[in-house]
Amino acid sequence: MNIIQLLKQVRFFYLVNVKWRKYKIGKNIYAGERVYLWAKDVLEIGNNFFIGRDSQIQANCIIGDNVMFGNKVAVVGKYDHHFQKVGFPIRLAPRIMDKHYNWKGLDQTTIIEDDVWVGYGSIVMSGVRIRKGCIIAAGSVVTKDTEPYAIYAGNPARKIKPRFDSEVELEEHIRLEKVYLEIYKDYKGVESIQA
Repeated sequence: MNIIQLLKQVRFFYLVNVKWRKYKIGKNIYAGERVYLWAKDVLEIGNNFFIGRDSQIQANCIIGDNVMFGNKVAVVGKYDHHFQKVGFPIRLAPRIMDKHYNWKGLDQTTIIEDDVWVGYGSIVMSGVRIRKGCIIAAGSVVTKDTEPYAIYAGNPARKIKPRFDSEVELEEHIRLEKVYLEIYKDYKGVESIQA
């Protein structure tokens, strides 16, 4: 192991066990520079999560295994500020981060299932479910639940096409994924896989 790999391991150890210790984070996380995580009540991240630089999660969120966020991806709340609070400018209105916040959004948790790729600069609004195997194209804004194994793009994001060209390919993917996940259950990074 070289010094750069050692420094990365120390950084990830610090992030998971010190900075983000109040959240449940699986093994083999990769977090780029300037990643920000915050959740009012729950933030659970599965194994082998990759989150690119300048990305942020600022909402209750549950993320599955083998999920990848490109750079500048954001998971954000729909009701982060009580914009209907009579007599308050939005800037001074109660925020969801406040201890006594009691408006909309408290019951919203974003769910991102296993094997999802969220592309560069995408925004995922709180309370949606991105189903297993989805790809969210770069620059998309996800405002509604997705179907599994589909590609979504746009603002608001809509289904463009299935991820696989046929049901046979999808079934083969699901079958082989179980095999690969067993083989790579002790996955330590891309360099550990020799295809």
